[in-house]
Amino acid sequence: MPTADVLLYTRTAGYRHASIPDGAAALAGLAAGRGLTADTTGDPAAFHGAGLDGRALVVLLSTTGTVLTPEGRTALEAYLRGGGALLAVHAAANAEPDWPFYGELLGTRFAGHPPLQPGAVLVEDARHPAAAPLPPRWEWTDEWYEYTSHPRAAGVHVLLRADESAYEGGTLGDDHPIAWCRTVDRGRFLFTALGHAPEAYRDPAFLGHLDGALAWLLG
Repeated sequence: MPTADVLLYTRTAGYRHASIPDGAAALAGLAAGRGLTADTTGDPAAFHGAGLDGRALVVLLSTTGTVLTPEGRTALEAYLRGGGALLAVHAAANAEPDWPFYGELLGTRFAGHPPLQPGAVLVEDARHPAAAPLPPRWEWTDEWYEYTSHPRAAGVHVLLRADESAYEGGTLGDDHPIAWCRTVDRGRFLFTALGHAPEAYRDPAFLGHLDGALAWLLG
């Protein structure tokens, strides 16, 4: 059995965000607020054997590049399809670039971003727990991710959009998803492209977004 309810996975094989420790601490705190314990690790062996048995949630926290072994990939897919929950945060859009299942799960792939800058987030589904804590238009500074294809075309449920009129360098126009979710067999998956900077994980609104994501994933 795992030693904790939540697995916070932080391995990187590419760019490593300075915000990972802040994100791990914040997510562990949010989990604790829900009565859950959390393990933070960058060891791919955490996915091996019975490593995911009994886990309430797995988080890929700004993971980049190939961060899972073939055994770990098989285990994570089986966990999710069997009723598990997976939260992918920020640079996790750039993880596992050659794993088809993960690409289908995301519904797209990371394609870069303009420079870190202030912008605005628009709430699309205010009833969803991950969006409900936010105002309809939320002023925010982040890396505004671009994608290789439009995620909505893959059937994801969009929660938040970027307002491209509020920053420079966007290419998707009026419909620029920035957080979305979907179900996979009996499991739940949610991705948020937000969370680049360390200070994000001390911001009440962003923490509300993440806590709402946990609420839905654990629901």
